[in-house]
Amino acid sequence: MELDFERCYRAVDSRDQRFDGWFYTGVTSTGIYCRPSCPASTPKRQNVRFFPSSAAAQRAGLRACRRCRPDASPGSPQWDVRADVVGRAMRLIADGVVDRDGVPGLAARLGYTERHLHRMLRAELGAGPLALARAQRAQTARTLIETTELGLAEVAFAAGFGSVRQFNDTVREVYGASPSQLRTARRAAVGGAGTVTLRLAYRPPLHAAALLDFFARRTLPGVDEVRDGTYRRGLRLPHGTGEAALTPAAGYVAATLRLTDLRDLAPAVARCRRLFDLDADPVAVDQTLGADPALAPAVAAEPGVRVPRAADGFEMAVRAIATQQVSLTSARTTLTHLLASIPPPSPVDHEVSEGFGDQTSRQLHDQRGEDGGGGLRGFVGAEEVLRVADAGFRMPVGRRETIRAVARAVADGRLDLDPGGDREETARQLTAIPGIGPWTAGYLAMRALGDPDVFLATDLAVRRGADALGLPDNPKTLDAYASRWRPWRSYAVIRLWRAA
Repeated sequence: MELDFERCYRAVDSRDQRFDGWFYTGVTSTGIYCRPSCPASTPKRQNVRFFPSSAAAQRAGLRACRRCRPDASPGSPQWDVRADVVGRAMRLIADGVVDRDGVPGLAARLGYTERHLHRMLRAELGAGPLALARAQRAQTARTLIETTELGLAEVAFAAGFGSVRQFNDTVREVYGASPSQLRTARRAAVGGAGTVTLRLAYRPPLHAAALLDFFARRTLPGVDEVRDGTYRRGLRLPHGTGEAALTPAAGYVAATLRLTDLRDLAPAVARCRRLFDLDADPVAVDQTLGADPALAPAVAAEPGVRVPRAADGFEMAVRAIATQQVSLTSARTTLTHLLASIPPPSPVDHEVSEGFGDQTSRQLHDQRGEDGGGGLRGFVGAEEVLRVADAGFRMPVGRRETIRAVARAVADGRLDLDPGGDREETARQLTAIPGIGPWTAGYLAMRALGDPDVFLATDLAVRRGADALGLPDNPKTLDAYASRWRPWRSYAVIRLWRAA
């Protein structure tokens, strides 16, 4: 990725927070790298290098600044919205695919050879998949060191390191301090065994009320809830289950995560960031939408409206299909009955993972029982839905069979509804399933896959919102009008829903 020196240097000189996560500033005279908004004195031009990723800065021998903590900056909005291989790879790495399946597993998910994938990532990000995963591993380790009482050896393996020595060497190299020194100097609160409390950074503004209102209208008993300004939900994670409590605050979202297996910290954080669309660039979105006189008053009144995303692609598919041609209230009743027909899994079945942390996992289970955790569970998986009898659906036969067809495709690995999936291929596969049309495929592209440029012209609420704003409500005319909102039409959909 080409980084214009003058533009980057001006952003650093003005300490512009909008550029945090877009690039990283390396200072050769001090041997550290920072986020653009670092409050330290602006370095001299001859001592500055700019990097497209923290991993690239680390490969150049620089350590993370202890003042601005660049490893905790918002994620790059470029990789968040791009649908190409590099964007998909970044989302999969953030979800921990390299830690679980290695580079071969990542390459297989993307459909490229390891060599070609490495070449593409090096060209765009200045670092290969192992270096990118290593940078994330180091950040996960730091979070665990500062927010839990786990022993450092347990932290090492929970963060994904292959050995304690590798863990110690990486932490010293990235942060310029040993793990024990980081723990001594920690500033975050400790929430108890199995509980991690951290701050999820975002680029302001963030219209938190719009997010909480959206989720509140769609909560399902036992899965998620909105209460006292906090969104809580259960999570299905690669190594077990978890719960997340997300509370928007000024400049960050406070996240409390309860995990049955701490190896799931990075995937849990990635899902939480997706849910609240925290890697978006709201200034760029609002500038485009606000240029339209019809939307300008709404943008000025409510800056920073995000697209509420999904923690689980299959969950979003079931929700979307159940909502076809019925109200949200009816869909919630149907989905509540479906979930009630599936018994919850035994926590211990998920907590004890082969070859890692049996004792620690049981301790986490004991702690969750003591502190009242475990009240929410993640949405059911595809295999569980396939075992539900006809009576468990309480919906028209066609809709029931559509859900089953999606479940079979996901369970067989033929359909990828995660953010790392190929958007065009996923849309093609979805629309080939009887009962799924352009609206459902578009809705999933927007909320599950994170496509920023989806417009649902036939959606009744979108048309009502358009009418409320004095826009044409005929789907064909409205779709043509919406072209002026590219590439942020998904955000326009949310604003039209709010107008309705």
